[in-house]
Amino acid sequence: MSKIALGTAQFGLPYGISNVNGQVERTEIDKILDFARSAGISMLDTAIAYGNSEENIGATDSVGFEIVTKLPPLTGAETSVAKWVRNQIENSLVKLKRNLVYGLLLHNPADLLGIYGDELYESLALLKEEGLVKKIGISIYTPTELDSLIPRYMPDIVQAPFNVFDRLLDTSGWLARLSEMNVEVHVRSVFLQGLLIQQPNERPANFEKWNQEFAKFDSWTESRQVSPLASCLGHVLSYPEISKVLVGVTSTNELAEIIAATTGYSQRAPDNLRSSDLELIQPINWNKR
Repeated sequence: MSKIALGTAQFGLPYGISNVNGQVERTEIDKILDFARSAGISMLDTAIAYGNSEENIGATDSVGFEIVTKLPPLTGAETSVAKWVRNQIENSLVKLKRNLVYGLLLHNPADLLGIYGDELYESLALLKEEGLVKKIGISIYTPTELDSLIPRYMPDIVQAPFNVFDRLLDTSGWLARLSEMNVEVHVRSVFLQGLLIQQPNERPANFEKWNQEFAKFDSWTESRQVSPLASCLGHVLSYPEISKVLVGVTSTNELAEIIAATTGYSQRAPDNLRSSDLELIQPINWNKR
């Protein structure tokens, strides 16, 4: 389970288009973390923007887990970016009941390209130097963001979406480049917020535009008699350049299914399932339709 990391947006928000259970209750969070620990999962991914996720993690027994959290976007009202960064991480550490976190990422890496970019990066680097964070990095939507960021700033971690439809990180060449630079690659949206593992009749009507894409995916999984869940996980786990695969759950049963689906299966999806349609592969665009 070393490659599987637990995403915790659902610990603080009713996150995910296929999420019918809402935000996870604290008692269930305890059970999920106990189960994850026993399964060999050792990393939790959270963010200041994930409601009270950090607080709920801190209120549970999270011993044995490394934690990655994320700073929210700059608002423009900060009188001192350095003080803002420090206040944010110190508040997070209090909520998480930690002395340090494994990773601190920027939820909006475009802030690095603004007028306070250098100060922002230097503030992150100082936290790393002081030992409050082990690694710093960025969370991106598309690899094109890296074209202007990497020459100027060097992250330790890059988090990006990646699934059978969205392979832009690979086809752009950035997955290989990041690996060559010894940058950790953490991938999210493995199930495209659950769309890829829903039954065809459960998918929201506003995704009918892509029925052909989903039909090809369904046909591929059915022809091999491998579940959509195992197919999605097997695809991302087939890339050795990927360091961590983030999965979010709302129950121990869901986590157990994911763990079982990672056993003994790893096969890359065929190229005809790839999509570059940002309306489909980027959830941030779904509400714009």
